Amino acid sequence: MASAGLAYPDRFYAAAAYAGFGGSPQSSAAGASRFQNDVALLLYGLYQQATVGPCTDPKPRAWNPVEHSKWTSWHGLGNMASTEAMRLFVKILEEEDPAWYSRVPELAAESVVDVEMLKPKVEPATVSASENGDSLPETKTISTENGLLLETQDKDVVMEGLGLVSIYDQWVAPSVSGQRPKPRYAHGAAVLQEKMYIFGGNHNGRYLSDVQVLDLKSLTWSRIEAKALAGSLDSSITGSVAPSAGHSLIPWGDKILSIGGHTKDPSETITVKEFDPQTCLWSNLKTYGKPPISRGGQSVTLVGNTLVIFGGEDAKRSLLNDLHILDLETMTWDDIDAIGTPPAPRSDHAAACHADRYLLIFGGGSHATCFNDLHVLDLQTMEWSRPKQQGVTPGPRAGHAGVTVGENWFIAGGGNNMNGISETLVLNMATLVWSVVTTVQGRVPLASEGLSLVTSTYKGEDFLVSFGGYNGRYSNEVYVLKPSHISDLQSRMIDGPVSDTIAAVLPTTNTSRDMEPEIEGAQDKKIKEIEMDNGDSELNIRNEETIERIVESLKAEKEELESTFNKEQLQNLQIKQELAEAESRNTELTKELQSVRSQLAAEQSRCFKLEVDVAELRQKLQAMEALEKEVELLRRQKAASEQEALSAKQRQDSGGLWGWLAGSPPPEK
Repeated sequence: MASAGLAYPDRFYAAAAYAGFGGSPQSSAAGASRFQNDVALLLYGLYQQATVGPCTDPKPRAWNPVEHSKWTSWHGLGNMASTEAMRLFVKILEEEDPAWYSRVPELAAESVVDVEMLKPKVEPATVSASENGDSLPETKTISTENGLLLETQDKDVVMEGLGLVSIYDQWVAPSVSGQRPKPRYAHGAAVLQEKMYIFGGNHNGRYLSDVQVLDLKSLTWSRIEAKALAGSLDSSITGSVAPSAGHSLIPWGDKILSIGGHTKDPSETITVKEFDPQTCLWSNLKTYGKPPISRGGQSVTLVGNTLVIFGGEDAKRSLLNDLHILDLETMTWDDIDAIGTPPAPRSDHAAACHADRYLLIFGGGSHATCFNDLHVLDLQTMEWSRPKQQGVTPGPRAGHAGVTVGENWFIAGGGNNMNGISETLVLNMATLVWSVVTTVQGRVPLASEGLSLVTSTYKGEDFLVSFGGYNGRYSNEVYVLKPSHISDLQSRMIDGPVSDTIAAVLPTTNTSRDMEPEIEGAQDKKIKEIEMDNGDSELNIRNEETIERIVESLKAEKEELESTFNKEQLQNLQIKQELAEAESRNTELTKELQSVRSQLAAEQSRCFKLEVDVAELRQKLQAMEALEKEVELLRRQKAASEQEALSAKQRQDSGGLWGWLAGSPPPEK
C-alpha cells in the first residue's frame, strides 16, 4: 500500500489533513470540495467520531440543512470505536482518491512504489491441431504496468475454466468474462455445484445485498436477482434482501446458509438465512433453543451436521469469544461452556475443523491489535488448549481467509493495521507445522483484508479461488492457486519432534518448502512426471519408508500415551483420596461450626435475659431515688415545724416575765 509507511493514528491524521479536516475553515472548504456531498458528509462524521467520540450535540433545527446533515452523518455512527472510525476514514479517502498519499508534500518522499506480484513467467504454449483442424487457444499471460495488474489475451481465446491454471503454488489471475461484481470486502462466498456464490459485503462503508455467481467451468460472472420471503416459508410474497457484511456462507445440501453479519438494523439475536439457487429465494430459518446475540466477523465451521460459531463483534461493537453450536437437523442452538482458557475476544479470525473433532482458531483482531495465536478446541471434551507450533512463525493478522484441503489449512490475505499480509501460509493440521506456500509483492488484492477463499476441484485437482478484499482499494478480482502434490507431501515432513496435541505423528526430515535452486528450476518437470507416472518406483519407495516411520512413530507415541495415561490415572486416584479427606475434614468443621453456632445462640439468649434484668433494676433504682427525695423533704418540713413551735414557745415565756416586772397581771390560764 502506498501509505504503508505510516501507522495509525498518524496515518489517519495525515489523511484528515489532506482531506481538509482539522485545519482552517478555508482548508476544510477546499478539502470538502474534492468529494461529492454524501462522501464529504461521511468523512466528516467519521472524523468527528475518531477525534471527539460519539455525537452528544443536540440536533440542529431543520432550517439549517447543512448543520442538520452533518449532525445526522455523525450521529448515525452511534458508538463506533475511534480506531475503527480512523480506519474507515482512510479507506474511504483511498477509495475516492487513491493517490492522496503521494500528493502530501511532507509524505511524498516516503511513498512506496507498488511492484508487481511475483508470478512465474508463463511461456506461450505450443499449440497443436485438433481433429477438425482448429488450433487450441493460447493461455493468457499477465504483465504489470505502474504496479497495476493488466490482463492481456488473444481475442480468440476460449475459456476453459480452472484448467487454464497450469503452474503450482502460485497465485494466477485468470481471465474471466461477464459483468464483474461491484468491488467489496467482508462478503460471503460458498461453492455449490461448481459455482462460486458471492453475497453481500461492504463497499465504501455501505452494506451490499446482491448475489453474484462465478461459473468455475467457464469463469463467467452472472448476477442473480434474489428475493426474500417476507412471511413464512410457504409465503408467496417476496421482499428485498437486507444488506449485510461480515456474515458467513455455508453450503448445506443443495442450498446455501448465511449466518450472522452486520446489518443497518440489527436484530437482537443471530439470524440464519437459507438461499435456494433453484428458486433464487432467501428465507429465514426458524431455530430453537437460546440463539446467540447478533454479530458479524464471527467464524462458522461446518462439523458433521452442526455449525460451530465462535467470537465476532456484536451490534454495539463489543468483541466476543463465546461458543455456540447449531444442530442443522433439529435447528436447535446449544450454548457451550468449554473448559480451559478460551481465545481472547476477537473478530475477523479464521477457523477450521480437523478429523471432525478439533476446532482450530487462528489470528483475528481486537479494536487495538491483531493476533497470531493458534487455539484448539477438542469438540469431544470441550476443552481449549494452546498447542505447540512448528515451522515458520505466522505474523499477526485479521481479516484473512482460510480453507482446508485434506489435512492442510491454507491461510491467505489479512492485515495488521499497517499493511496487507503478503504471504500465503499452510498449516498441516496433523503435525501443526506452518510453512509458506507463496508470497506476493506490491499492492495486490491478495494482500487484503476481508477477501474470501473457497476450494473447487477440476479433473481431480484442487484449486483455491480468492475474490475481493480491501487494501486501500476495493477489489473485485479473482485469483486461483493450484496446490502441488509435492508440497502436500512436504507439509508432512518436519524438522524435529512433532506436536503432542493432535493425534497424527509424521517422520522427521530436513526438507522444507523452500527448495534448492536446481530443484526450483526443474519443479514443473517433476510435477508433470508425478502426474504422468504415479507408479514411479523412487516415490513409492519413499512413501513406503515414510509409512514405516509413521507406524513406528505411532507405536512409540502409543506407548508414551499409555504411560502418561497410567500416570494420570494414579494422579487422579491420589486427587480423589485427597478430595475424600478434604470432604471429611469439611464435615467435621461443619459440625464444629454448628456447635459453636448453638453455643453462640444460647449465649445471646442469656445476654438478652440479663439485659432485661438490668433494665428492671434500673427502674427500681430510679423509684428508690425518688422515695429518698420525698423522705428528705418530709424530714426538712418536720424540722422546720419543730423549730417554729420552739420559737413560739420561747416568745410566750419571754412575754410573761416582762409583764410581771411591769406590774401587769399574768395571763389567766
